[in-house]
Amino acid sequence: MDIASALRTFLRVAQTGSFTAAAADLDLTQPAVSRQVSALETRLGVRLFHRTTTALALTAEGEHLIPLARRVVEAVEALGESAGAEREALAGRVRLALPAPLGLALAERLPALLACHPGLAVDLLLRETPSDLIGEGIDLEVRLGTSEDSSLTGRRIGWTTAFLVAAPSYLARHPAPTAPGEVPAHDCICYARAGDGRYWCFSNGADETRLAIVPRLVADSAVAVHRAALAGGGLAILSHILAGPDIAAGRLINLMPDFPPARLPITLVYPSRRNVPLRVRAVMDFVVEAVREDAQMAG
Repeated sequence: MDIASALRTFLRVAQTGSFTAAAADLDLTQPAVSRQVSALETRLGVRLFHRTTTALALTAEGEHLIPLARRVVEAVEALGESAGAEREALAGRVRLALPAPLGLALAERLPALLACHPGLAVDLLLRETPSDLIGEGIDLEVRLGTSEDSSLTGRRIGWTTAFLVAAPSYLARHPAPTAPGEVPAHDCICYARAGDGRYWCFSNGADETRLAIVPRLVADSAVAVHRAALAGGGLAILSHILAGPDIAAGRLINLMPDFPPARLPITLVYPSRRNVPLRVRAVMDFVVEAVREDAQMAG
């Protein structure tokens, strides 16, 4: 039973003093109105009206219910108006979690989205491991690799592109690797995201090689790995978002370009595909567009 609808019907019957008149006002049949009131009486365990063939009168319990019913109906209607206003204005706060490199890139684009929707607010959460979306009240999260949580809705939106890099200062002391098998002999800086980071995978499109790495340095932040690589600490696998400008400027060298790090799916996950608020859908579309506009993630 829809309790709010039943209370609304009860109030209309009480106001008009007639099932027939209430039915006409509510655009229902008289039997439908009678069934709603009877169901409400059964639910509450009280009689709300004295009924005779010629008259209808509220019981004491019915009189007592009227102010309570009005508050419930008004609250439901206010909630509907608020949701409707949100749909019209695209307002509210969205909590978005994502890996640091992508978060840094999106942070440059978010002000334009917020400028288009003055009522919208975004909490940008940079996470190195998957979040508890329900427990933390997170609306959307970008995850790298396959999402194995069947309780969430997942949407693949792109693929990672990463480079094996080292600083010229490191390569001045160590010859650059030319094949994956030479990598474990080097000083390696590992990014420990969703695991210990001690395995690196490379792929040339046909073959994939998975290597066990004994790192000299392990960090749970991609930004920290980036800084250590720039300082000449060793080999590192970095997102194109972080490494691209440094490769172009010569601060980092792209190693083994014919056998790069294996690509991972980029997946957007959220609690449910049903009744997604407009504010969340707007941020979702923003993330998808940003990824697809980057040629190195859109493939």
